[in-house]
Amino acid sequence: MKVLVVEDDLTLSAGICFEMDCNGYLTVAAYNCKKAEQLMQNDHFDLAILDVNLPDGNGFDLCRTIKAAHPKLPVIFLTANDLEQDILTGFDLGAEDYVTKPFNIKILLRRVEVVVRRNHSSTQQTAASWSDGFLTLDFSTLTAVRGNEKIIVTSNEYKLLKILTENAGSILTRQTLLERLWDVDGNFVDDHALTVLVNRLRAKIEDDTHIYIKTVRGMGYVWMGAAL
Repeated sequence: MKVLVVEDDLTLSAGICFEMDCNGYLTVAAYNCKKAEQLMQNDHFDLAILDVNLPDGNGFDLCRTIKAAHPKLPVIFLTANDLEQDILTGFDLGAEDYVTKPFNIKILLRRVEVVVRRNHSSTQQTAASWSDGFLTLDFSTLTAVRGNEKIIVTSNEYKLLKILTENAGSILTRQTLLERLWDVDGNFVDDHALTVLVNRLRAKIEDDTHIYIKTVRGMGYVWMGAAL
């Protein structure tokens, strides 16, 4: 999950990015509208956090620009402007939330989590398959093909693959994976079992030129594959 943080207070920006990076997000900081627009043109983001008062403009105009090119990108305004009209303007522009300063970073993280979960639920693909031309996964029939060879994948391995592919490019912490792999029937996967599961999957789906699961030391894993 890649997040654009547009905040001209360098200390606050660094603090937000640090906390978000430590909680499984990938953040990119911009300190003015020009830099933010440049980053949006050259990169993909899953969420934008925008300050309203910026050195070369304001977050409202920046939001209009961003939404014109990326209408489905969720936006959270982060600002000291707590006037009712400013808040209403933010929502009228399509913002998902409006957080006023000063704020508790844990509250901000929770609000980000809610926005991400809501957006993911509304945009999640119904197709139960993933393919990049080399690796093909069909989650409805529980079949997998690597190259031209059909491979045997267990139920837990399919479950892990589905979680990873649905969140491609985002760091999934080990704790998050453990919670999601522990299903309602009580089939529990512990920390050691998760490591074994990942290593076994790598042996089945990867080769020297196709690397899909990247370990982020001290945090978790990222699915690196890009579907066709």
